Amino acid sequence: MEVAGPEDAPCPRAPSETAAAAAAAAAPPRSFPSLLLGIKDKLCTCHILKTLALGQVLSLFICGTAVASQYLAEQYKVNTPMLQSFINYCLLLLVYTTMLAFRRGSDSLLQILKRKWWKYILLALVDVEANYTIVKAYQYTTLTSVQLLDCFGIPVLMALSWFILRARYRLIHFIAVAVCLLGVGTMVGADILAGRQNSEGSDVVVGDVLVLLGASLYAISNVSEEYIVKNLSRVEFLGMVGLFGTIISGLQLAIVEHTDIAQIQWNWKIVLLFVGFALCMFGLYSFMPVVIKVTSATSVNLGILTADLYSLFFGLFLFGYQFSGLYLLSFGVIMVGFILYCSTPTRTAEEATTSLPQPASIGFDNLGLKIEENHQETPAATVQLTKEENVRVNTG
Repeated sequence: MEVAGPEDAPCPRAPSETAAAAAAAAAPPRSFPSLLLGIKDKLCTCHILKTLALGQVLSLFICGTAVASQYLAEQYKVNTPMLQSFINYCLLLLVYTTMLAFRRGSDSLLQILKRKWWKYILLALVDVEANYTIVKAYQYTTLTSVQLLDCFGIPVLMALSWFILRARYRLIHFIAVAVCLLGVGTMVGADILAGRQNSEGSDVVVGDVLVLLGASLYAISNVSEEYIVKNLSRVEFLGMVGLFGTIISGLQLAIVEHTDIAQIQWNWKIVLLFVGFALCMFGLYSFMPVVIKVTSATSVNLGILTADLYSLFFGLFLFGYQFSGLYLLSFGVIMVGFILYCSTPTRTAEEATTSLPQPASIGFDNLGLKIEENHQETPAATVQLTKEENVRVNTG
């Protein structure tokens, strides 16, 4: 039997490592209440609560636009989505484009137009058509299809953020998105049970394609908005979208809705509904860049999934909708998913690369042993001086 010598004995652990290991072994397992307290401390932070509140403000703005549009359609038979969007773009033009016009230097309106006019034309076109196609889809398909297929924009948005914004997601983010979509499914089920799906739509295939197209266009618009807001400025985005959005929506309005506008029987109630829609839409456009700057476009889109529920709650009093407890359940599920998503920040590709695990340290004792082994393996070297004062190195 071989007997180990002193050189084969295991290296003693450093005092700090020994103390840490002893403390870890002696520490009692965390109790269930302490575990719940830790989860609460992680989820109920100031940042998450602020993000939650900001997202619900956006949902209320969207709810206002939905209620005003539905009231115009059901009570006064007014279906003019392009006219309503045109008024919003005009407000953006009057406020934010005017602010750009008074700027000087490289951020002035003329300089931006010289450098990036074609990019903002494309962005405004995407934004205008996203609004138009979603509203137009309601004329062809059912509410269920719109609510479900509109969620298609979230995976498209995440994919665009991955490639364009170089965002990197963790497993918790995908789980959170799945939870939010489960909440949407619960809401749709509640709609069906409550009898809100009476209309079958005139052409379901056309309507579904319009919803998918609109959701994809919204994703492109939101990713572009996040890039501009975080790298350039909020005023530049809103000013340029207001400028070109007014032109594009005005031309489209004259082509596709001039007959519908001529048939409107104007009164003060209709005017008030148009004003209410325009103010809610203007508030949504003005406030969304603020929220995106402190969170992300994906987070915002998850947060505003509750907008349909707010519209439903208003519809209980305005349109005689039936109430179902599943609506409250779906609201809670969406909120849980939204909080889960916000609990862990996303990373950029550069941050993900720099945070890769590094090789573990071998410790001071092992390092000293390694140096000693290398020293023993290195051949000895001697230097001799000859009479001619030349240097000769011998290795033995």
